Amino acid sequence: MDFRYQDPYPILKDDTVYKKLTSDYVKVEKLGDREILTIDPKGLELLAEEAMADVSFMLRSSHLESLRRIIDDPEATDNDRFVAYNLLQNAAVAVEGALPSCQDTGTAIVMGKKGENVYTGVDDGEYLSKGIYNTYQKRNLRYSQVVPLTMFDEKNSGSNLPAQIDIYAKKGDYYEFLFLTKGGGSANKTFLYQKTKSLLNEKSLEEFIKEKISDLGTAACPPYHLALVIGGTSAEANLAAVKKASAKYYDNLPTEGNESGQAFRDLEWEAKVQKICQESAIGAQFGGKYLTHDVRVIRLPRHAASCPVGMGVSCSADRNIKGKITKDGIFLEQLEQDPKRFLPATPPHLEEAVEINLNQPMSDILTELSKYPIKTRLKLNGTLIVARDIAHAKIKELLDAGQPMPEYFKNHPIYYAGPAKTPEGMASGSFGPTTAGRMDVYVDEFQSHGGSMIMLAKGNRTKDVTNACNKYGGFYLGSIGGPAAILAKDNILSVEVVDFPELGMEAVRKIEVKDFPAFIITDDKGNDFFADLAH
Repeated sequence: MDFRYQDPYPILKDDTVYKKLTSDYVKVEKLGDREILTIDPKGLELLAEEAMADVSFMLRSSHLESLRRIIDDPEATDNDRFVAYNLLQNAAVAVEGALPSCQDTGTAIVMGKKGENVYTGVDDGEYLSKGIYNTYQKRNLRYSQVVPLTMFDEKNSGSNLPAQIDIYAKKGDYYEFLFLTKGGGSANKTFLYQKTKSLLNEKSLEEFIKEKISDLGTAACPPYHLALVIGGTSAEANLAAVKKASAKYYDNLPTEGNESGQAFRDLEWEAKVQKICQESAIGAQFGGKYLTHDVRVIRLPRHAASCPVGMGVSCSADRNIKGKITKDGIFLEQLEQDPKRFLPATPPHLEEAVEINLNQPMSDILTELSKYPIKTRLKLNGTLIVARDIAHAKIKELLDAGQPMPEYFKNHPIYYAGPAKTPEGMASGSFGPTTAGRMDVYVDEFQSHGGSMIMLAKGNRTKDVTNACNKYGGFYLGSIGGPAAILAKDNILSVEVVDFPELGMEAVRKIEVKDFPAFIITDDKGNDFFADLAH
């Protein structure tokens, strides 16, 4: 066979709408017969800074349109509509620029494709990192990156660096970028399965997908943009394609394969997987049709002895934005500046929520909750204690040393969360729930000591939590994952650090809440909403 080079990912067009940031920092210089696009590194810094700012507070119009379609769909459940409406309200708050759309403002990720005729004269990663640093310093974002000092000792970097920066070479005289801020919840819902040729038939693939969709759960804040990638020259290539596909970067790939191995979208399987997701009835967090907005299925070449399959999501904080630098200037994708236009004139109709007074003895709160079945919608009023991963580990260390459970863990419900920075003049920064499942290992022991009797977070939990709540009389309440800005604006009245201040965003806090929305997910009788849904 004659040699023939195939672009592995032949993106056929770019229909992105860009805004121009500036004509500065770029010039064209001659090098012999070649024209070189020379970029002042300050231009890289500017582009990264603006990209990280925009993507933290704004979303793509297409994403918001998808949320509105849920509200308008007569087949959507009340819970689907409730989540979609809250996410649209959240977008309308975040776009004001004070409260980011999600409290987990993510790991900063930059993918660049640098043309051979582009010259910067520097380590581009350094200047892109400086732009990212600038945004996280100046804006009300959260520092989520922890750096290892030893194998087991870590500390917060205090800057949200390091970033993940991957730069590729390509032909041409322009530089193109994809910027992402990837939260831990959705990153943790990236899966790699090492399969074989036996998967590649209609029956086996469909059964496999049905099984694995249930692994997604709701911890990563659906509705999702789901990516499924089948094949890949390596596991790493597969997972890189998953991330880009979930960000819609590969939307304009071809829709059929060829003998040279080009990547392509399989539209037929996209429709099949979307149907599987809808029929799962997991819905937009609390049951229904809308686990996913849409699905992208990408088929790649593979080694004959290997068939990697990757699955991942972009969550309700769909923070992806493109940029480019050309001889005409520096450009950034235009995100939606008026999310309010997607809100319906009247909110979706819902049954009235049950109000729960948290400022009473724990035994009385538990007695009140015990009156209601799982799926009951609540409005919480009063005091919550905020604690997440490291705080739970610290409290376990106290118990292991023979010390008592802190009284605040026994007297109040525990909200698994970690806030973004507080804007000036506001009570709280963006402050949505984190993934409950990471704290599952602590629940039985903590409840045996009288702590964690009521827990509030997002996503499904293990059977161990159901068993512990049944044994000790506890409850797990689910909060909507995603609308962190509107929670800070409308539902959180005050925030106070009460323990482990050195942990930064992971410190234990006491917050006062008003009409904080939640659902009973796991009760004191052994019932679990997500387990019931699975059956």
